Amino acid sequence: MAQAINKLTTRQVDTIAKPGRHADGGGLYLVVGPDGGSRKWVLRYMLNGKRRDMGLGSAGRGGLPLAQARAAASEARGLIQKGIDPLEHRRADAAAASPPAAIPTFGEMADALLASLGNEWRNDKHRAQWEMTLRVYAKPLRPLPVDEVDTNAVLAVIKPIWSTKNETASRLRGRIERVLDYAKTLGHRSGENPALWRGHLSNVLPKRQKLTRGHHPAMPYDQVPAFVQALRLRDSVGARALEFTILTAARSGEVLGATWGEIELDKALWTIPAARMKGARQHRVPLPGRAVEILREVAALRRTNKPGEPLFPGSRPGRGLSNMAMDMLLRRMGRDDATVHGFRSSFRDWAGERTSFPREVAEAALAHLVGDDVERAYRRGDALEKRRSLMQEWADYQKKSPADAQRL
Repeated sequence: MAQAINKLTTRQVDTIAKPGRHADGGGLYLVVGPDGGSRKWVLRYMLNGKRRDMGLGSAGRGGLPLAQARAAASEARGLIQKGIDPLEHRRADAAAASPPAAIPTFGEMADALLASLGNEWRNDKHRAQWEMTLRVYAKPLRPLPVDEVDTNAVLAVIKPIWSTKNETASRLRGRIERVLDYAKTLGHRSGENPALWRGHLSNVLPKRQKLTRGHHPAMPYDQVPAFVQALRLRDSVGARALEFTILTAARSGEVLGATWGEIELDKALWTIPAARMKGARQHRVPLPGRAVEILREVAALRRTNKPGEPLFPGSRPGRGLSNMAMDMLLRRMGRDDATVHGFRSSFRDWAGERTSFPREVAEAALAHLVGDDVERAYRRGDALEKRRSLMQEWADYQKKSPADAQRL
């Protein structure tokens, strides 16, 4: 018996309120939503042993009229009789009618990745380093469609600095790899990542351990006392920040990003949260007497009493000193042979050669991990009080005259 079709009337399409499917015949249904108001057309069919539902559009007033719904269902049935899935046919038509999406450039993908990383940055300096390498060193790649970045293009930006700035080049390679992986995940490129090191660029570039790896130029520790005494003659926030950095053997980013909420002056303690540490571990810094004095000096510069107020304020309200403040101070003082980070090496050399403190204590002062996983598991403390004595000796050493420092 032939299946009855055209069961519904236009009035029924507009007025049926009972939720559920209402058959018009031939697999065409009027589907009324649970609220009794929303309604749509659906064609149910079988193809290759599988049942599928194909939406034809909304129904009722303002929607697809009954006659047009029947015509669309009839057209779909014609395709089914030919073995063609009407759903797949519709998708293919839509794809053919839509122009292909433009492939973004490497620069656009790099900027999108930077924006997507959100709170992943340890501090503003970390983000600035990523931006600088991807905008300056990777500049030749930025206008290229991201799917056209190949091995030759990557080598063209990495190879010129691989031997002279190997640390920078290595980080640049890793960041390019990250951008290209990001683009692949979003469907903008395929195949192997041309910035991949293992099994790819490692075949054409010398291994890093075979190169002379650069270090931050460090001031000899016996010159530090005279430098600090000259530093104390300068009346500026930058000078106080640099002296505080030397006294605590901290990284510049840790100091520049420090806030009053991290300081306990009554305990002479600075607690740096894990999110701001290179190793992503909380680090407690015992403050020697002179460091506490510096903080009491700069406390007078606080604009508010909020815990988030920077220790060393910059010229802009609510912002700390710029990343270049201490470096530029070194240059103005004629010390092109040293870096801010290098004072950590000065401290480590002094601790190793002029004190009897165990190596583990000096390394802990620098927030370095010491020993293997098992050893660290049993040594859970951070030697705070031992480090307090070490840091006070370091501060006392900086009070010596140059001649006295040479004899120590």
